[in-house]
Amino acid sequence: MDRRYIYLACGAVHFFIIFSASCRDSFWLLSQGYSFLPRSLDETWRKAQTVASAALGEHLSSNNPVRQFIAAYAHCAGIQSGYGYFAPNVPDSYKVVFEFRYPDGRTEVDLPHVGAAAAGLRLAALLDRIGENRSDQLREAVIKMLAQSVWRDHPGAISARAVFGYIKLPTTAEFLRDKTESYQVLYSYDFSFESGPAGSKAP
Repeated sequence: MDRRYIYLACGAVHFFIIFSASCRDSFWLLSQGYSFLPRSLDETWRKAQTVASAALGEHLSSNNPVRQFIAAYAHCAGIQSGYGYFAPNVPDSYKVVFEFRYPDGRTEVDLPHVGAAAAGLRLAALLDRIGENRSDQLREAVIKMLAQSVWRDHPGAISARAVFGYIKLPTTAEFLRDKTESYQVLYSYDFSFESGPAGSKAP
């Protein structure tokens, strides 16, 4: 086979993955109401996002080699993120809070620590990726690592609970009615020295 056709096929696959990833991210933003388009179209955008996700193999089993290849290539090529073409709004901010419990019944609340502004930006980006991730196992593993880093400042604690959620900002209309931001809990995970983590979705 002519080498040019091989290059052409590889280029077509590459740009198809870029196109599918950009459509998936953009349709997700549209389905969340982050545009001037009517909310009646939200369900249409959600269906379109499902189609774009299917094109990336995300409807397949996590053990499927096709899905694994596409995901690995997308990450290596930098395609997996950064292809949502809408940025007119301030997005909801994800947040993780740790509650440490001591043998005497005391509890202490703490947040992840950063040593510099650059580290804070990386932490914010990490929390965004956790919030957008569809794998419960990966989400739990990353939050467990964050909990272990904070746990060093609470050596007497026997267990901890990690609560992951996001700060929902009010819309312009809600802000004019004096409504403030609210914290929405998405997931909670329990950790202990003896038994390891046990995760559960928040009700």
